[in-house]
Amino acid sequence: MNRFPTVLLGFFLTALCVQAQVATSLRMNKKTYLAGEPVIAEITVTNHSGTDLTLASSRALPWLAFILTNSRGDAVPSHRLNAFGAMKIKKGQSLAKTIDLTEFFMLNQQGNFAVSAVVRDPEGKIESSSTNRITFNLNPGRTFWSQKIGVSKGAVSQKREMKLLTYSDGQRTKLYVQAIDDKTGLSLKTFPLGEALMLRKPSVTLDGKQNMHVIYLATPVMWVHCTVNADGNLTHRQIHQRASKGDPSLMAYGDGSVRVVNSIPYDPAAIAREKAKVRKLSDRPQISIEE
Repeated sequence: MNRFPTVLLGFFLTALCVQAQVATSLRMNKKTYLAGEPVIAEITVTNHSGTDLTLASSRALPWLAFILTNSRGDAVPSHRLNAFGAMKIKKGQSLAKTIDLTEFFMLNQQGNFAVSAVVRDPEGKIESSSTNRITFNLNPGRTFWSQKIGVSKGAVSQKREMKLLTYSDGQRTKLYVQAIDDKTGLSLKTFPLGEALMLRKPSVTLDGKQNMHVIYLATPVMWVHCTVNADGNLTHRQIHQRASKGDPSLMAYGDGSVRVVNSIPYDPAAIAREKAKVRKLSDRPQISIEE
């Protein structure tokens, strides 16, 4: 008889563990990606268990797993094990985690894909929860310009291909820069420069240090000059306006440098100062002259 309360308490605690639940949802920042750029998924987990919860992977089982398939329903190969850090969620709280799927899956070819996620507790305190399923596609874009270059990393020499790509959704055109490992053919970096007006074709060239220079028309009156190094990292971005003699353009010099000519660099701080001066003049009280 004395054991009955203990047994009952143990049963009650077990029932709580079985009923403990989490709600999960998945979303992506867009539906179409350029092949090679980061594919960002955000998973949100809400703790409805009634107690604080820690989700942590064990050696045998991760607490978070993604199910990624192509248009044929085949699983997309992974090239890295899931190693997500622990997530601590207080009771009633929602937490979100952002994942770049390209870090774990081979997403370098065009096509249509579907992804969902499963959240589970390797300790068995909660039941597994599956998220909604999202479809997205990878588009290869169009190569506007490309050039293979050699890069020295200490005593090691590597070959890369630098590309300027265009992608149009029928209404807008975006420019992308892509740095490709010439040996593997895989993208090292793919990222957007911005929207371009193709009324003027972009201009691209390399300087003496293998930096890629791009200038393009972003608005009817403004051009953007970007510099990207051989690792595919954006190192400089400057907005220019048209000068009195023609459109802004790139000029290569004998010392290996590349500069923008026929332009007036856009200085928003200077424009703000000029507007402030105009406002101060307008704020002056009018002087009335009595007859």
